[in-house]
Amino acid sequence: MSLPHDYVLHVTGEPLARDVTAGDANNLLTSGVGCLPPVDGTVYGTLLNDAGSLAALGNAVHEAPYKAPPKAPILYVKPRNSIVGHRSAVEVPAEGAQLGGSLGIVIGRVACRVSEADALKYVAGYVTVADLSVPHENVYRPSVRFRARDGFCVIGPCAVAKRFVANPDSLAISVEVNGERVFRADTSTALRGVARLLSDVTEFMTLLSGDVLTLGVPHGAPVAYANDSVRIAMGDLPPLEFSLVAQKGIQ
Repeated sequence: MSLPHDYVLHVTGEPLARDVTAGDANNLLTSGVGCLPPVDGTVYGTLLNDAGSLAALGNAVHEAPYKAPPKAPILYVKPRNSIVGHRSAVEVPAEGAQLGGSLGIVIGRVACRVSEADALKYVAGYVTVADLSVPHENVYRPSVRFRARDGFCVIGPCAVAKRFVANPDSLAISVEVNGERVFRADTSTALRGVARLLSDVTEFMTLLSGDVLTLGVPHGAPVAYANDSVRIAMGDLPPLEFSLVAQKGIQ
């Protein structure tokens, strides 16, 4: 991928992504274009990095299978089949999909055992990620069946250079369904902020240029169903839009 100097977006039907000014990005998106994902590295989701999500487990976090609160980040991979772009139509089962709006941290260079103080030097920018999952109760060992369905990682519309995001640890998150705001949150509820999360993750694995690490989904993310239209806003990043359609039967 082209790491963002300004705003990187990949208009559907064009062979390459563009790196454009904020104004040009806004004009393109206002025109109604669809976009392919602006990133092409591995996407890693982060689980239980939200104060509310951990608190919701209550005493259960000290019982089997958890036995104790997590001491290191809990990660899962959003595979390539799950990754789609702005204004995509995502198939969902009858149970619908939980709309996990999350900040995506775009890695700018190889990051291995980086300190918290230096972590932001390895960040190229940020992108909005709709980390979808089939509604479920058990968060132990994140289920591929629930989180890795086709289209269950909507990314975009733009990857925005980090200089445009003054404080990634204090971004308002808004989720709208069919034009109605149904959820509000803030990245400040993350147990590990961007720098701490990068430091802790790179302690045990290397992140490569173009990879995306999500900050995690805030507690209480809403559920939407087939025929719903979704809009997720993350701070001042361009809003991400997509629609949900009924899952097709077996052919």
